[in-house]
Amino acid sequence: MDEKTMVNDILAGVKSDLTAYQTAITECENMSLRQTFQQIRNNDESFQYELFKVAQSKGYYQPAQKATSTEINTVKTQVQQ
Repeated sequence: MDEKTMVNDILAGVKSDLTAYQTAITECENMSLRQTFQQIRNNDESFQYELFKVAQSKGYYQPAQKATSTEINTVKTQVQQ
C-alpha cells in the first residue's frame, strides 16, 4: 500500500470516528463521560487537520474549490429562512 492510500484511509477513518463521537456526545447523559468524548473528539479533530495539511502539501488531497461570495450569500439566506 502506498503512502497516499494510507493517508487517505486514515483521513476517512478519523472522519468516521468524529461522526461517532459527535453522536455519542449528543446522546450522553453522564457529564464526565460526555467531557471525555469531547476531549477525544477535539484531539481527533486536531490530528485530522494536521494530517490533512500533510496530504494537501503532498498533493494527496485536493479540496473543493472555494465558494464564491454569491454562493456563500445564497446559503446564508437559505439557512436564515
